[in-house]
Amino acid sequence: MQIMLSSALHAQMLALAEVAHPHECCGLLFGDDGAIRRMQPVANVSDTPDRAFEIDPAALIAAERAMRQGGERLIGHFHSHPNGRAEPSPCDAASAAADGRLWLVIAGRAITGWRAQSAGALLGRFDPVDLELAD
Repeated sequence: MQIMLSSALHAQMLALAEVAHPHECCGLLFGDDGAIRRMQPVANVSDTPDRAFEIDPAALIAAERAMRQGGERLIGHFHSHPNGRAEPSPCDAASAAADGRLWLVIAGRAITGWRAQSAGALLGRFDPVDLELAD
């Protein structure tokens, strides 16, 4: 499966990861099955933000509530691996819900896409998603 990501959103996420370094940045993704239309940075409330992320529950609840009331569709989230690879870590796999939502992982200048699935997916609990950069 392929999903479109604008060059502007791509650049914004890379910049967020750079500013957050050496901590992990994170945020929410909004859009549809074919494209990420908007991203919203949120606070990483993890006790160990240099090696883990936890999306601020208040931001997640607000996005879910807004979606149920006809707002933008929450399709996933993103986070960075400041000293790692642009793929889900074992910690990511352990915390992922098999809900089919999109995960973007940022490492260095790379952003990769993944879909959270049940056990048996290609990489732990994730299947790769091709990101198509568009202007």
